[in-house]
Amino acid sequence: MSKEQTFIASIDQGTTSTRFFIYDKSARIIGSHHVEFTQFYPEAGWVEHDPMEILESVRSCMTKALDKATADGYNVDSGLKAIGLTNQRETVVVWSKSTGSPLYNAIVWMDVRTSSICRKLEKELPGGRTHFVESCGLPLSTYFSAVKLLWLMENKEEVRAAIKKGDALFGTIDTWLIWNLTGGVNGGIHVTDVSNASRTMLMNLQTLDWDKATLKTLGIPAEILPKIVSNAEVIGKIAKGWPLFGVPIAGCLGDQHAAMVGQACRRGEAKCTYGTGAFILLNTGTAPVKSTHGLLTTLAFKLGPKAQTNYALEGSIAIAGAAVQWLRDSLGIISSASEIESLASKVDCTGGVYFVPAFNGLFAPWWRDDARGICIGITRFTSKSHIARAVLESMCFQVKDVLDSMHKDAGEKGEVKNEKEEFLLRVDGGATVNNLLMQIQADLLGSSVVRPADIETTALGAAYAAGIAVGVWKEEELFASGQNIKTASIFSPKSSVEWRKKKVDSWCKAVERTFGLADLE
Repeated sequence: MSKEQTFIASIDQGTTSTRFFIYDKSARIIGSHHVEFTQFYPEAGWVEHDPMEILESVRSCMTKALDKATADGYNVDSGLKAIGLTNQRETVVVWSKSTGSPLYNAIVWMDVRTSSICRKLEKELPGGRTHFVESCGLPLSTYFSAVKLLWLMENKEEVRAAIKKGDALFGTIDTWLIWNLTGGVNGGIHVTDVSNASRTMLMNLQTLDWDKATLKTLGIPAEILPKIVSNAEVIGKIAKGWPLFGVPIAGCLGDQHAAMVGQACRRGEAKCTYGTGAFILLNTGTAPVKSTHGLLTTLAFKLGPKAQTNYALEGSIAIAGAAVQWLRDSLGIISSASEIESLASKVDCTGGVYFVPAFNGLFAPWWRDDARGICIGITRFTSKSHIARAVLESMCFQVKDVLDSMHKDAGEKGEVKNEKEEFLLRVDGGATVNNLLMQIQADLLGSSVVRPADIETTALGAAYAAGIAVGVWKEEELFASGQNIKTASIFSPKSSVEWRKKKVDSWCKAVERTFGLADLE
């Protein structure tokens, strides 16, 4: 007998995999599926995805998650009220409006092929690297979507020709998926949301619309850009030919913004998501806060067309979990990512080894695209356990660098502390199952780290946004005292101030050694 209930689903399209989750009204997962897809590295520093493969990964996940829930007796077809979408940000696709075919592979957020474009613009623009910060909150960097689009326009004849003919559509991955899910060449809806748009370098943070002056300066035609909508509103319905035909897509957020919603981060609260990279966001409330310490001013979320806009300070770390994948796939030191905890636990320190994973440069707060990865302090005593532990420490050091900058930018009034006067960092993402990583993080921060029972808060946040849009949940209820967060573990620091200072000083020396190494390629 089927169980008649209300359901909300979410698509979580990440840097290395796609997932689909179906939730009941209590936000319990009743069906899910996960598919990994191919990463392409055509040249050093280049990272690409096949947009069609991503599309098929979404189809597969939807079908199999639905099959699982149905097999368990849930009548999802009749009870599913809406679908939310969350995605890897900054990654760009340009495709043909008439054929639906991509005109080039998706250029991924961590790709650095645009460094020469960034240097050229820095020299030409009166404001240099910070020329667009006033409008969009972001510095010139290979990280953001606009320069990736410029590269496609300058280097790919197919893209130039399609723009000239009026046949080109541009978007981040959310835009590509929604256009296809709502019909593609047969009436697909060309939209993005405020959080994804805020990462392009093209959206004005005050007006929440494309900044005309920026478009003119960069020579980007407005006609190829999607319409910008809020994070929680009915965008369109799933088209024929897809699983769950007719179900509304009602929520859309970039992955880090979705995690903020999933963690119920109110003003003064921060979260860190440990994935391929690591991303720390602090909710600064209804006004943007300008960073003077190397962070990004960005949008947090806007949960409805008439809802208040929440802003955030963000520190983005390019390589976190990707360093563990590198140990597994490139060096063969581990055979699965989960092995790193037991390997690193065989030693109680790194033996003086420091690893800086500047594979494609360094993001916040350093912003050095000329940096490259190093492993220093190696002796005959060094074992693979020391290196594994140094890799875990590198993730935690980078998070500390960002949080130190965040504390300076936000100030005492901009942060919420507990009764012990501690600023608590909420954490989520796949890597947080690693207890050693979480303990190292607390030790290096000198403050507690809070891990919720459900660490997949990115997908949950997208589901919450969709649920808010269709009336299944209310924003004020989800954010009330963070009551929806079921805390599984709190990791408290066990280290001394002296130990922490010595470690951080050594880390900073190691980071400085990475600068200017791009020429070695």
